[in-house]
Amino acid sequence: MTYCLGIKVKEGLVAISDTRITAGSNTTVKKKVFIEQRDNYCLFIMTSGLRSVRDKAVHYFQELIDEGVVYNKLFKAVNAFGEQIKRVADEDKEALEKAGLKFNLNTIVGGQLKDDAEHKLFLLYAEGNWVELDEGSPYVIIGNSGQGKAILNRVINDDTTMKQALKAGFLSFDSTRVSANDVAFPIDVVLYRKDSFFLAENRYEQKDLEEISNLWAQKLKQALDDIPEQWMEKTLDKLKEK
Repeated sequence: MTYCLGIKVKEGLVAISDTRITAGSNTTVKKKVFIEQRDNYCLFIMTSGLRSVRDKAVHYFQELIDEGVVYNKLFKAVNAFGEQIKRVADEDKEALEKAGLKFNLNTIVGGQLKDDAEHKLFLLYAEGNWVELDEGSPYVIIGNSGQGKAILNRVINDDTTMKQALKAGFLSFDSTRVSANDVAFPIDVVLYRKDSFFLAENRYEQKDLEEISNLWAQKLKQALDDIPEQWMEKTLDKLKEK
């Protein structure tokens, strides 16, 4: 399974991806983020699904860029990547399904290109169609999303700062990590500040963030202890009657 998170706030974009690849009983570490940046042009692509589909689609997309194709708006690049996914589906879907594998690839694409008025964030489906993230839905998780949404739903909005988004994003990943054995460190973090046309990337090992993870666990326990208990007494008193 995978954990990939993209967050859009007014200041910019925050992206977090785990690196665990599981095939049967084998576990490896591989990068799940593809980055392309140059003057007035930067984007990142994160995927969840079959690794073979991802690698082939990314290679096809990279080939377009290497051959000189230039996109002036991010949605056009998203369309182009979607076309490469469809191309891979035409080539491999039937064989994969015969082998008992579902053709599957969900993709997060973020960045800003030359003629984009602002930074953009998209969710692209395996069928090649997409939706754009906006104020009403400022984040998206692909892969193992069940445990990581609660904190994001409570704190992420359009006015959230990039620092707050990154902290909340890490805690979302950490909640997923402790609840699922198929999501783990290292994680890759990508940051983009509006109109900068520059993506900052860094990889974090578990030892780098273990203190933060432990601190969060302690604060959760303290917060639980601090919650008023008067509302519980009505029910607890019934236990005393027996």
